[in-house]
Amino acid sequence: MSKGMSKGMSKIMSKGIIKAQNKAQDKAQNKAQNKAQNKAQNKAQNKEQFILDKDEYRYRPWLFFLCAYFFTWIFWIPAIFVSEDKGALLMLLGLLAPAVVSTVFVLVSGCEELKRDLKEKIIGFYKVKWMNVFWAVVLYALIIVFSILLSLLFGQSLKQFSFTEDFSFTGVGIGSAFVTITLASIIEEVGWKGYCEDSIGQYMDWFIESLIFGILWSFWHFPLLFIKGTYQAGLMVNPLFVINFFVGAILMGYIITWVYLVSDRSILACMVFHLFVNFMQEKIAMTAETKCVETIVIFIVTAIIVLLNKKMFFGTEHVGRLLKTRFGEGN
Repeated sequence: MSKGMSKGMSKIMSKGIIKAQNKAQDKAQNKAQNKAQNKAQNKAQNKEQFILDKDEYRYRPWLFFLCAYFFTWIFWIPAIFVSEDKGALLMLLGLLAPAVVSTVFVLVSGCEELKRDLKEKIIGFYKVKWMNVFWAVVLYALIIVFSILLSLLFGQSLKQFSFTEDFSFTGVGIGSAFVTITLASIIEEVGWKGYCEDSIGQYMDWFIESLIFGILWSFWHFPLLFIKGTYQAGLMVNPLFVINFFVGAILMGYIITWVYLVSDRSILACMVFHLFVNFMQEKIAMTAETKCVETIVIFIVTAIIVLLNKKMFFGTEHVGRLLKTRFGEGN
């Protein structure tokens, strides 16, 4: 009886071992098949992406920045050593440089899609989400209001809630100064949004792009610190004011990128927003100390915008196919 039971137990154990071995073998085979299948799918996807990338225009961001800096600074640096009248012409020529470089890059690209894209970004009213632009302007006005209110804690005055009599930079009258900031808003955006930002965004997410662009755009203004009569030259009385200008410009890079993307990369939307920002910065009677407070407020607002638009700033669907990607539709 004991011998029979032992034999039966051995038979059951043998069957169990064989069953476990078969199960392990099937599992290993399935795993190998899935691995091979995934590898084949990834290879096919990479091949498809390669074909897509091959058709996509190859942006050259570093060459653009090299040319934009060179053709700006070649006029702005001499402006440091001449009279304000002569320097004004040199400053205008330098201001035009990024827009000219951007336009030339597009025209000589040999890419009809890129040329059509630039035209639509500049004159495509249908692309602009006007309510978004309106709320962006309102948001910036609120930034100024909160900055002034917070500055009261540091001994600043409520009189800042008023308009200045003149612009902070010298010129031949208020009218010409207004024309200057209007032209600056238009010309700068054609340069920076016409080619520059897209050339960086083609290769990475918009969060990193905004940081890189903000740093390079901020430093582009550097020679203005030494040109008599400029807003930046007036900041030289205190190193903190200078640092604040550059840090604030980097942060503004994020906000204006947000305005750009919610209107499907519309340059026109950025021009309108940039004009209102320039006007408010010039005509609201904020002190330089309050503008340091303003940078802190802008940092907080920027963080909120990024957190509320994580898909827009951290998504990579556009990488390698920017000209074929639509923005502002749930991005």
